Amino acid sequence: MGPGDEPDVVVIGGGPTGENAAQYALDGGLSAVLVEGELLGGECSYYACMPSKALLRPVDIVHTAQHLPGAVGARLDPATLLARRDAWVSHYDDHGQERWAAGAGIGVVRGHGQLSAPRTVTVTGPDGEQRTLRAGTAVVIATGSEAVVPAEFEAVEPWTSRDATGVTEVSESLLIVGGGVVAVEAATWLAALGSQVTLLVRGQRLLAGLEPFAGELVAAGLREAGVRVEFGAHIAAAARPRAEATGLGRVHGGPVSVDLADGRSLTAAEVLVAAGRRPRLAHVGLEAVGLDAAAVAAGRLPDWLHVIGDAGTGAPLTHMGKYEARVLGSRLAGATDVPAPADVPVPQVVFAEPQVAAVGLTEERARERLGAEAVATSEAEFTAAAGAALLRDDARGRAKLVIDRRSGAVVGATFAGPEAGELLHAATIAIVGEVPVSRLRHAVPAYPTASELWLRLLEALPRELR
Repeated sequence: MGPGDEPDVVVIGGGPTGENAAQYALDGGLSAVLVEGELLGGECSYYACMPSKALLRPVDIVHTAQHLPGAVGARLDPATLLARRDAWVSHYDDHGQERWAAGAGIGVVRGHGQLSAPRTVTVTGPDGEQRTLRAGTAVVIATGSEAVVPAEFEAVEPWTSRDATGVTEVSESLLIVGGGVVAVEAATWLAALGSQVTLLVRGQRLLAGLEPFAGELVAAGLREAGVRVEFGAHIAAAARPRAEATGLGRVHGGPVSVDLADGRSLTAAEVLVAAGRRPRLAHVGLEAVGLDAAAVAAGRLPDWLHVIGDAGTGAPLTHMGKYEARVLGSRLAGATDVPAPADVPVPQVVFAEPQVAAVGLTEERARERLGAEAVATSEAEFTAAAGAALLRDDARGRAKLVIDRRSGAVVGATFAGPEAGELLHAATIAIVGEVPVSRLRHAVPAYPTASELWLRLLEALPRELR
């Protein structure tokens, strides 16, 4: 064992979740080491949040400008847009993250880490050399998640989300399989870049976990952008004459043919499979300590082992993984006044047209959890609030609050419309603070801002709750 081989905390996975766990443990007086086999900074920094939003924001700005009289000449330049993406992902170079870790006092060990015994992690470096780390306090697994590729697509080398955010050549045509966040966001920027996109959705709505109106508005926005949206699309088979992997944003030369269960066949240059993600736990050595993925899902872990972020059982969102990591890091360092992450409402923003922002319970989930009689709702149109209408002349959208009648507090909120994400944190604070809506009526929204939508929502509540 050499210096640094016996830290208090060993974190397998150097993405945002792992970084936060290490940092907060360090802030509490512990020593911490990050183990990373790919790019330090993880999926979010290079293949997910950062590149996708770098691509989507210019699309949103141009679309908005095209709907504001007086704003003339807005257009997208694909080459500049992709260059902006490359800048935001640091050209897939993680030296900046290395400097951050060194400055914070966090050790970094490069290579594939896996459990080899209790509190012990064996790291196989790029050169094949092995190094053993023994954690005095805890091992944290923060290895994130990986895209699920259904068996019928394995032979055609489909795109996954990494290829979509790393695109270098825009395909003339693209099939996207899925109806969730990855699917609708990728459809938005790839259609804007000039690809003819067809979205194949197995179910009957987009964004199925959110309020139904959110998916309806996004479907309408995609169709207006030229995206073909097919619901009830059950895939029977997929084929490609020649398939070979050539790296991020690869173009295989196609075509890809997809056979649907109803007998139709669709063909495109590429296919993006956005059929969900699963925890990346297959090669972290759980079996070496008598565990498996089922034990992780059930929370049956020894007290020295923690699995967090996308690798664990929490909401698969970067900000929630970071929150979970901050709580864990503080607790490992001895903090006792930190709430459990499971008690915290989950906020989420979908950067489509229109934007969708949601936190807490939908009406359906609230009725299941609280009982139908305990739930009240209010809804308002974005165009009803002068501030929201000023964002663009054709502003359209809808918002909804879900209220627990017993406490009078907000338990869920959904906004779908221009800049909806900027309205979300007020709802998150209201839910966390359990603020009665009768008191929220005295939180005066500035005029003329989109926040006036809150006043419209509160005015639409049943009289007994005002």
